[in-house]
Amino acid sequence: MEIILEKAKKQFGQNFPFVIYKKPNETNIIGLFQKNDNLFDVNDFTEKGFIFASFDGSQTFIIPENQSERLSIIYSKKETDIQQKEFVLSNVLAKNDFENLVSKGIHAIENGEFSKVVLSRKEKVDLVNFDWIIAFEKLVNLYPSTFAYCFYHPKIGVWMGATPEQLLKVNNNTFETIALAGTQKDTVSNEVIWQTKEKEEQQYVTDYIVTKLEKVASEVIISKPYSIKAGSIWHIKTDISGVLNSGSGLQEVIQLLHPTPAVCGFPKDKSKAFILENEHYDRTFYTGYLGELNSSFSIDMKSSHLFVNLRCMEICDSQANLYMGCGITKDSVPEKEWEESINKSTTMKQVL
Repeated sequence: MEIILEKAKKQFGQNFPFVIYKKPNETNIIGLFQKNDNLFDVNDFTEKGFIFASFDGSQTFIIPENQSERLSIIYSKKETDIQQKEFVLSNVLAKNDFENLVSKGIHAIENGEFSKVVLSRKEKVDLVNFDWIIAFEKLVNLYPSTFAYCFYHPKIGVWMGATPEQLLKVNNNTFETIALAGTQKDTVSNEVIWQTKEKEEQQYVTDYIVTKLEKVASEVIISKPYSIKAGSIWHIKTDISGVLNSGSGLQEVIQLLHPTPAVCGFPKDKSKAFILENEHYDRTFYTGYLGELNSSFSIDMKSSHLFVNLRCMEICDSQANLYMGCGITKDSVPEKEWEESINKSTTMKQVL
């Protein structure tokens, strides 16, 4: 891994864009290092490279393959020294603000505005002697089943994360995606029990994705829901796969799926409008998507492998901006949603 990390340090020192990442349960660390500081837009989704897109769809950028050097190495997992401790946010104002936001979302659901909305908050954490290289190594070692990455562009900044959620994988005309919802902190129990609220939330996500994909696919296969752990958090997951129609392009499929009910709500347009009006901060790239676009890195055919930008943070000088969201339904309890957001924040806090 040292070769790629040293290359990343050099790029950062030159203010040249790069991304280093590891896909879930794989052993390769991949780096794409741009040879200039241009900011490239994605125009028609036929471009090749690493895409980095915002939640609201207003910013869709790419580190292009044809403007970059690519490195790939096999890494060996290291023991990571992490002190197990509970992180407590003592900011009473932040707690009250988030619980009031959740209450407002529940009220809108009860009034029939939408069935589900995903509400989020941003938390600022002061950094002391922070090293993003060490942080990336910790992400890779602590969360092997996630998409772990570090992205830098001088016109965007530094983003890092370890997301458990795949948006879409396409090889030629076959596709894979997932429905992921429900959150539960890991305990010593071997059995994970889900309440009605979490099961309904998961079903909203699954139904939405399947309905959208049936418009562009001749075949859609759906697995039974099952529990999966990402770090110290459990989720409910459903695998969805199939074959795209011959006339369906990648751009059309992405626009149908993003943002999914797992990060926005259902129906999408109404819940998204509520988020933009009531969260009172700009998510920017949190709950956007990122990953390989039309790449041919490891296989002969063109492949796109995209992930939702969750469990992530933005590094700003001596401060980290952490982002956490919770799915709100009619059965949500504001105080429990606050606690869920605290649990989700530990993914990034463990590496700071």
